[in-house]
Amino acid sequence: MSRVVPVVVCLALVLGAGAPAASSQPPQPSNTVELLHRPLDQMLDTLVRDGLVYYHALKTERGRLDRYVSSLNVPSATYQAWTREQQIAFWLNAYNAFVLETVINHYPIHGRSSLYPTSSIRQIPGAFEATTWRAAGKTVTLDQIEKTILPEFKEPRLYLALGRGAVGSGRLRSEAYTGDRLPEQLKSIQMEFVTNPQMLRIDRSANQVSTTPILSWHEQEFVAAYEKSADPLFADRSPIERALVAFISPDLFPLEKELVRQNQFKVTFLEFDWALNDLTGR
Repeated sequence: MSRVVPVVVCLALVLGAGAPAASSQPPQPSNTVELLHRPLDQMLDTLVRDGLVYYHALKTERGRLDRYVSSLNVPSATYQAWTREQQIAFWLNAYNAFVLETVINHYPIHGRSSLYPTSSIRQIPGAFEATTWRAAGKTVTLDQIEKTILPEFKEPRLYLALGRGAVGSGRLRSEAYTGDRLPEQLKSIQMEFVTNPQMLRIDRSANQVSTTPILSWHEQEFVAAYEKSADPLFADRSPIERALVAFISPDLFPLEKELVRQNQFKVTFLEFDWALNDLTGR
């Protein structure tokens, strides 16, 4: 043994010569961004089921969420150095985290009315248009993120990724968004769109296609992204109808595709369900 140890030590020194230890290497920017969102990812994985949130449990251990929200105020220069996908993931995560924080700041939500017969984030004054947050060196509201920041990316599926604290919104995922997985995550949102009755309902007996008003709220973006790829069969349809058909057609079931191809259907917009996406007690 007295002869083996020196050989091993010398070999290690030779192999390590001229190369810094792995722990001394600065983290790559992409790794840094993913680590930023890991606390949110862990919370969503634990506290979100099929788009519904255990708000009661989240409030009892809100320290993790508070710390994550505070961590989002990274320097503007840091944010600008990220890739487009990393920036998109950042704002989607920030929006959804701010919504969670807004809800637990007022949870349980009372004051039901004829307008909101069930608990709703809309019962919190200024939740979307007045309450401000700090993120990437900016002071923003939820409305500013949705209406000013996200449109810069020209990707309408982002509006379906926003939880909004409501049953009628896109399904809040049980994971955070990440730059490296963003294309896959957005594709999943598009595929789920046709199976979520809050997003799309096809009534073959009534020859009717009903869809979420989120498309009408962001009509310009959806038309710009999808209208031109619609089949010429739908040339007489309105721009938003052509965009809708192009958006949903790849993922429809055969009988649904048949109804759409007949081009006799009527398009209507659903009423948005602002009921709180609360899993507690359900």
